[in-house]
Amino acid sequence: MKSMILAAGRGERLRPLTDTCPKPMLPVDGKPLIEHHINRLAAAGVTEIVINTCWLGEQIEEYFYDDGRRFGVTIRWSREAEALETGGGITQALPLLGDAPFLLINGDVWSDFPLTQLCQTTLSAELDARLVLVNNPQHHPQGDFSVDGELASYKQGQHFTFSGISLFRPALFAAHQANAGQCFPLRDVLRPAILSGRVAADVYTGSWCDVGTVGRYRQLQTFVNSF
Repeated sequence: MKSMILAAGRGERLRPLTDTCPKPMLPVDGKPLIEHHINRLAAAGVTEIVINTCWLGEQIEEYFYDDGRRFGVTIRWSREAEALETGGGITQALPLLGDAPFLLINGDVWSDFPLTQLCQTTLSAELDARLVLVNNPQHHPQGDFSVDGELASYKQGQHFTFSGISLFRPALFAAHQANAGQCFPLRDVLRPAILSGRVAADVYTGSWCDVGTVGRYRQLQTFVNSF
């Protein structure tokens, strides 16, 4: 299985920290946030990784010695002249991801979710994706999706927040390949698939943090340092 880490964003709400440091390179527990993802992917047996970059992307490539071999993985880079958002970034990277389902991780989240759980998941022919959802954090109380049986849904009821960890079938993005190189969010791809009942969801109740602001980044540092 291959994996993609989304790492191209500017991190406006994390300024001034991200004026000179790309968001995924912010240190957590003595190492860059993205290194935690790489180490956990390698431990789960995922050694082929695609990373998209834009803002200060050369710092990320230099840290991983370009190809990631010293971390026990092989990294291929999808470089964006301008950040293409989540949907656009994935679509541009499709030639590097192959035809089999791939594991997707947002570069600006931290979690102890067991990645082997997704690595060992087989998407049935009726599914195009499986999302990991979490309880709504204070900054996002309305959540993103409800869960209807096994499926992600927009129906009324308890809503949960998308964790930024997921499993996708590359074919789901095929309809958007004509838009390769354009900027658009992942929700543009997800919404029709969810409405068609082709996206499964699991709720994870362990540790998770969206490192989206300076305040939440400081909270994560405090949390990690408490162990």
